[in-house]
Amino acid sequence: MAGNTLNISLIQADIIWEDKAANLAQYEQYIAGIQEKKEVVVLPEMFSTGFTMNTQALGETMDGATMQWMKDMAAKYRCILTGSLIIQEGEHYYNRLLWVQPDGVVGHYDKRHLFAYGDEHNHFTAGDKRLITSVKGFRICPMVCYDLRFPVWARNLGDAYDVLLYVANWPDKRSLAWKTLLQARAIENQCYVVGVNRVGTDFKGLNYSGDSSVFGPLGEMICQETNKAVVQTVTLEKDVVTKTREQLPFLNDADKFVIVD
Repeated sequence: MAGNTLNISLIQADIIWEDKAANLAQYEQYIAGIQEKKEVVVLPEMFSTGFTMNTQALGETMDGATMQWMKDMAAKYRCILTGSLIIQEGEHYYNRLLWVQPDGVVGHYDKRHLFAYGDEHNHFTAGDKRLITSVKGFRICPMVCYDLRFPVWARNLGDAYDVLLYVANWPDKRSLAWKTLLQARAIENQCYVVGVNRVGTDFKGLNYSGDSSVFGPLGEMICQETNKAVVQTVTLEKDVVTKTREQLPFLNDADKFVIVD
């Protein structure tokens, strides 16, 4: 599909700890309440449970109940729905972002950088492949939370994407880093950056201020929502990215490299 604009709806929610049914019920209310045209709807990291390491009790397969809910919502509201949850494959668990289209087609990205400070690396398996997906002429690269701190993994090589998207459970005590790094990723990659975070307090007592944000390819803030559960829809314009790169062709001068594990 070709197009010059794309609506992205950011759902900044207070996630109810390890209560899938309650979380999915509140998300459907948020989705149903979006007044603008629904095109891409973004949920936070581990949107159905909160950032828990309780993988054995809460992990699901790719044909599990939450995946089916995402497919149902995408079909019902004729939108792409994305966010991450705990997915089990064999003996491995992944913090997996799912990209669910209204026709039932599903793409996925497994979080590469596991948050060792929060013991994530002892419960999950890291991914090793980026996902670049396309909608209405926009190429989108989705990533998960801690990936934001590692610019090499996100680097826009060969004009690969127009939108860099992060879903997160990023605590308030490090909100300055969240906001600064989102803006930096937009500037260095000359792209839109969308970051969707949660609000509230989790079971471990960590507070979240949200600060879900959208930045333009020059680093200009388009929106930022703080300390409240909210849905914000932003319309992205493809021409903004194209003209920025034409007028300031900085990506042509970027270092060439290969990531080696």
